[in-house]
Amino acid sequence: QVQLVESGGGLVQPGGSLRLSCAASGSINSFYGMGWYRQAPGKQRELVAGITSGGSTNFADSVKGRFTISRDNAKNTVILQMNNLQPEDTAVYYCYGHLGRVYWGQGTQVTVSS
Repeated sequence: QVQLVESGGGLVQPGGSLRLSCAASGSINSFYGMGWYRQAPGKQRELVAGITSGGSTNFADSVKGRFTISRDNAKNTVILQMNNLQPEDTAVYYCYGHLGRVYWGQGTQVTVSS
């Protein structure tokens, strides 16, 4: 049973930073790709950032230059570093992992507000 557990969400002021972690129950080397989606109230879930098993990354246009994504294979963890956060980044952030099918974490709330 594959499990993905997110951590690191919270409340931050505009311009601040947060670091989200996604810990997998097994080796992340098995995943074709991993990353993060987010869903704001009343909106559809959207891709934020992804990273392949080879280390290639992609980002939503709205977060390019502010967010980075990385893998720590030794800790079976994917990290989303979010800088210069803005109110429009407020959402529930979900980690995903693609391993034959897509697995999801439970989500972590990120709120950007003064």
